[in-house]
Amino acid sequence: MLLLGSFVYLPLLQNFAFSTLEWDIYSGRQTFIGGDNYVKLMQDPVFWSALGNNVLYAVISIAFQVFGAIVLAAMIEGIRSDRWRRALRAIYFIPSAISLTVAGLLFYFIYEPNLGMLNYVLETLGLAAWAQPWLGQESTAMLAVIAMSQWQGFGYSTLLFAVAIQRIPSELYEAAALDGIGPARRLFHITMPLVREMSGLMIIVTISGAFQVFNEVMVMTSGGPNNSTQVLGTWLYRNGFVRNDFGYAAAIATVIFVVTLGLALGQLYISRKRRVEW
Repeated sequence: MLLLGSFVYLPLLQNFAFSTLEWDIYSGRQTFIGGDNYVKLMQDPVFWSALGNNVLYAVISIAFQVFGAIVLAAMIEGIRSDRWRRALRAIYFIPSAISLTVAGLLFYFIYEPNLGMLNYVLETLGLAAWAQPWLGQESTAMLAVIAMSQWQGFGYSTLLFAVAIQRIPSELYEAAALDGIGPARRLFHITMPLVREMSGLMIIVTISGAFQVFNEVMVMTSGGPNNSTQVLGTWLYRNGFVRNDFGYAAAIATVIFVVTLGLALGQLYISRKRRVEW
């Protein structure tokens, strides 16, 4: 508790206090301005765009890294050969062992419009009309960054769900098969209900990670083009360390904390309520 208080809760309180200041960290000048940073935040169009990008990131991440991972894990665990199951778990997990910075640089070159692999493959398949500067235009840049992050994190989520599925008694699947229940119904009526604890945990972790995303955006686009890929983390960094407006950056950090805490508490409440009902 002493360590948590010193390195987690005290800094949270200090950050909130900093958000009420106009603070030049290089000169040390501090001026109390109350809630002006939050008023400025509400009027900042880039902040709202960044928040929207974080929400989009969270929605797509939940679709792929929670529900998509459950489906893939169920398919892997449904394979009869133990050797193939182990091999597929390893194959899907390998991207998660790559650091986000390295993965971001890798996909930066894959998306490169002139020499990148993605446009080359599209042109080879006769789909040259689909080739475009994926990171160089506002309409595709954020989706391209999100696609990279899903590739990098998908295997980790799949492995966790595979472990959860292994704990389900095999007799349930055997009984369902004897009753003529197909794979899809087994997934929705046996697998998903019995891994709900893991699903709730993964939703919380995924949402928290989506609102703390930073590395992949900085490596691939640095928030561009035209701030279209700014997320709360990168906008915080730009205001704090580039514009030297640490009070405003602290206000953004407070918003990140409040949003992630609120969503996590909401998910915990829903999970607990469902647990009581079941």
